[in-house]
Amino acid sequence: MAHLAVTPVFAGLRTGLHVLFLALTALVITRAVIAPTDSSAAIVTVSIALSVTYGLGAFIRRCAPAHRRLLALSWLGALTVEWLMLLWLSPEAAYLVFPLFFLFLHLLGRRWGSAAIVTSTIVVICALGLQGEWTVGGVVGPLVGAGVALLIGLGYQALAREAEKREALMTELLDTRGQLAATEHESGVLAERARLAREIHDTLAQGLSSIQMLLHAAERADPDRQGIEYIQLARETAAANLVEARRFIRELTPPQLDAHGLGGALNRLARTQWATEGLTVNVEVSDVVALPMHLQTALLRIAQGAIANVIQHAHATAATITLTVEQQELRFTVVDNGSGFDPLMPLKNVMGKSDSFGLQATQERVEQLGGTLTIDAAPGRGTTLTVNLCIGETA
Repeated sequence: MAHLAVTPVFAGLRTGLHVLFLALTALVITRAVIAPTDSSAAIVTVSIALSVTYGLGAFIRRCAPAHRRLLALSWLGALTVEWLMLLWLSPEAAYLVFPLFFLFLHLLGRRWGSAAIVTSTIVVICALGLQGEWTVGGVVGPLVGAGVALLIGLGYQALAREAEKREALMTELLDTRGQLAATEHESGVLAERARLAREIHDTLAQGLSSIQMLLHAAERADPDRQGIEYIQLARETAAANLVEARRFIRELTPPQLDAHGLGGALNRLARTQWATEGLTVNVEVSDVVALPMHLQTALLRIAQGAIANVIQHAHATAATITLTVEQQELRFTVVDNGSGFDPLMPLKNVMGKSDSFGLQATQERVEQLGGTLTIDAAPGRGTTLTVNLCIGETA
């Protein structure tokens, strides 16, 4: 996955910290060379050792995670000791404490890092006062630097945590989008299979059945007529092709509905998949009324999408799925006892949310069937999803 937009900010801050540390170390060396003293050789030696130790920090990030923490703390300890030695030799090394502030916060955390900053600031103030003279700048300068470092460091950590949350959210959204795309693809495939099964049943299978019946009637009307064996062969061929057509219909029918019907499929999901999610689902669906296979498939997918939303967002413990048919009117409801939502919010606004894609897909599916989708909800009293269809229009 691509990094977030804040990644260049982090990279820029790290680069600036490295440049600042090396530039200040070079300043200490330059000062020791330009104004030589008895300690110049020691200052240059310790400064070079400090730079080498700082450079070794790049290799710690490549170590195994199990040992990285211990190595990083050891590296920071060695760096601090070398800086204290250099500070004892040269007062210019006091400026190096500023990049060290950020290392303390990054590696020691907010609590211990802040304590290390306070301690190192006191050390710098004392070192400047003992090596020269006590001045207002020698006291205020390190204090201001420590305050700025704390603000920048804590802000950096907050920005890093926010970036991690955003990246985790983006990963979750991409995964969810992939799952939704796969679900919609599966629903489209099942809908097309149901349509093909219905077309084969209504056209090819019915035609072959009629041809078989007509040939059988002709065979019985005059069993001794000339060429009766051709009529028998045609009837047997039609019967064989009818068997094949019915086999195609069975293969195209969703297996959940083929064996159990809509009520059986919903009851099986309630006992297995939905029960394992901690939701008790009561199914009140009768298979007495014969519904077209494509309609059963659509209602099954609507129920699956609705229960998925209940499990993920409603925090419900129970739900009820009801199917009633009166004359040519079908009413399909899914009721839960979850948290619900504000009923004054327009439905299009609800569907505009990133987590309501399933609800939008449900409405589109209902509209394709020529029905209406109604959602009744209130905060704290659950949600009722109702689908009203005219069976005559969907058959």
